[in-house]
Amino acid sequence: MLMLIFCLSLQAQISDVQIKVITKTESEPLMGATVYFQSLDKGAITNFDGITKFSDIPYGQYQITVSFLGFKTFEEVIQIPSEKELIFRLEESDSTLEEIIIKSTRSTRTIKKTPTRIEFIGSEELGEKAIMNPTNISMVLRESTGIQMQQTSLSSGSTNIRIQGLDGRYTQLLRDGFPLYSGFSSGLSILQIPPLDLKQFEIIKGSSSTLYGGGAIAGLVNMISKTPDEEPALDIMLTQTQARGSTANIFYSKRNEKFGFSLYGSGHYQKAYDPEDDEFSNLPKTRSISFNPKLFYYPSEKTTVWFGLNGTYDDRVGGDIIKIESGENGIHQYTEENNSKRLSSQFVYQTKLDSFSSLELKNSISFFDRDLTIPDFNFNGQQTNTFTEITYNKASKKTDWIIGANLYTSNFDENDNAPLQRDQKDITFGGFTNNIYDISENWILETGLRIDYNTDFGFFPLPRISLLYKNNSGFSSRIGGGLGYKIPDIFTEEAEYINFENVLAINKSTVDAERSYGVNFDVNYKTRLTDEIGLSINQLFYGTAINDALLLNTTDNGLFQFDNATDEIFSKGAETNIKFSYKDFRWFLNYALIDTKLNYLVGNPQKPLTAKHNAGSVLMYESKKWRIGYETYYTGKQFLSNGAETTDFITMGLLLMRNFKLASVFMNFENFTDRRQSRFSPLVLPPHENPVFPEIYAPTDGFVFSVGCIIKPFGNEDHD
Repeated sequence: MLMLIFCLSLQAQISDVQIKVITKTESEPLMGATVYFQSLDKGAITNFDGITKFSDIPYGQYQITVSFLGFKTFEEVIQIPSEKELIFRLEESDSTLEEIIIKSTRSTRTIKKTPTRIEFIGSEELGEKAIMNPTNISMVLRESTGIQMQQTSLSSGSTNIRIQGLDGRYTQLLRDGFPLYSGFSSGLSILQIPPLDLKQFEIIKGSSSTLYGGGAIAGLVNMISKTPDEEPALDIMLTQTQARGSTANIFYSKRNEKFGFSLYGSGHYQKAYDPEDDEFSNLPKTRSISFNPKLFYYPSEKTTVWFGLNGTYDDRVGGDIIKIESGENGIHQYTEENNSKRLSSQFVYQTKLDSFSSLELKNSISFFDRDLTIPDFNFNGQQTNTFTEITYNKASKKTDWIIGANLYTSNFDENDNAPLQRDQKDITFGGFTNNIYDISENWILETGLRIDYNTDFGFFPLPRISLLYKNNSGFSSRIGGGLGYKIPDIFTEEAEYINFENVLAINKSTVDAERSYGVNFDVNYKTRLTDEIGLSINQLFYGTAINDALLLNTTDNGLFQFDNATDEIFSKGAETNIKFSYKDFRWFLNYALIDTKLNYLVGNPQKPLTAKHNAGSVLMYESKKWRIGYETYYTGKQFLSNGAETTDFITMGLLLMRNFKLASVFMNFENFTDRRQSRFSPLVLPPHENPVFPEIYAPTDGFVFSVGCIIKPFGNEDHD
């Protein structure tokens, strides 16, 4: 009887219980986690700090279950009262995407803890775009919201990237942090970078000159290469199009304890293609070969050294089909030939000085030779660029510091026989510092300052600032801004359009460097509506102004010279990105408003060849065996340089891919509704022997059907 009374008295004892739920890897509180006492049938949701409280819990042992979407459900037996604080650490489930480490900000932070707004394109999406266009990266960039691929030549296919309505020369193209693609090579660079050996793309929109120096007024695109792993990787990709194009790509990598290497090679052959039968090519006859070997050395766990070479030979001939295939005959006289060779080296030394700091030294030398020939005119030159940089990184629990200095040289040497000598040398020294500081768990501040000195154009102080707010309910917001600049050279879209004929050299005594300021603000929200339905929304607003913009004007004697604009170019707009996910389905929706005004012209007109309204929809189904994608893109009306308004149009694409253990086969129906500019207005105007090419505002090649396969001899565990 006494024993029964004693047990009843124990059972009558009760306690208040506080439970905290955090992530296992980062110890961050999880708001909205469910905590459930099974035997008591009591449950509660954690608050903003990851904490929930229970009242009047009797003493004893209880089975407790803790769950949160995207994390593994946790079960444990606890004792009440507890002698220690009840903290449960949840581990991310296998289906949760791994943390994305960003390279372009030079720190080792994840994307969700980086105040600078960065758009990330991972290996999976890069694989999809490589299928759609295995020859170059234009497909990857074209389908990012607010980015336009502007073709400047029908005959050669020369293409520039425009971010938020600004010309291609305002975007800095990087590979593994090296600024290699600019100047004389810029119009062909996009066409000469195959995507198969790339691991990820990082796109920063808005002024980024503080990070990488001049040229990044509109933004930068950093392409990150694949690196070797202990498990060998071999990808072989073969593609054939109905438009008479054939492409082969191969990538192989492997490493051991001390050494690693990667080998990449690409070959592309395109016959001249004329879908209109107007006797002028829409795709030039092209022969292109690229190779990229890299050697890695790991002397210790703290140090990595690698050296790489990149070589490209590209020969493209477009224009009169009869002349291309049979030689000059009567009125069949016009062709444009671009023969280019690129060779560049990259060297990187990285070492950890201690647990918190590291040092990196890098150098690259790039040589580019281009020979452009049209009837009665030839433009030939070589450009040599060098880039050397040293950076020191130090990271603590709350602060990341990056301090560095670099030297950038550019030397363009035109053929000595040319009537107009446009040689130009530029030397720029730069020093920079960047700091990321965790003000609190929710607020992160990034500040930076670069000071560049160009031997001809002087000093350029370039401050920047970004602020990030994030919480554990899926909401985040970023605001940032900075200054930028661009050293003037003759390689603009306007000069490319007229093949640099009769264009005078830059007069450094009268022409000033272009300068800019810009700001952007975005909000993000990510949630799961149910266990199977996910939703994410990103809304961006931006504004960028360019002062002393470089303009190509006509002189009294019929030549062309560069001058500075009397007023600014101002681009403002908004971008909306929405993503739905349901089981194996993903649906992406995007819209871009691009309002770019040329304030130096009367009436402040909209920038030519810039659609104010653009929208897109991508529906994807992905399983272990299948990948199916359907795309629709809308391009709004544009203005030509003469003020004429163009028509708007819609393009559609369909991708079908079947995965097997050792290979994947695919079919791609690009622009299968065959929207092309020749359906709206002529691509070529007479006379036939000396044609006039109107500005390009729509696709020129029309429907392109391709089939191919990706062979993975080592297999893929994710595929049946």
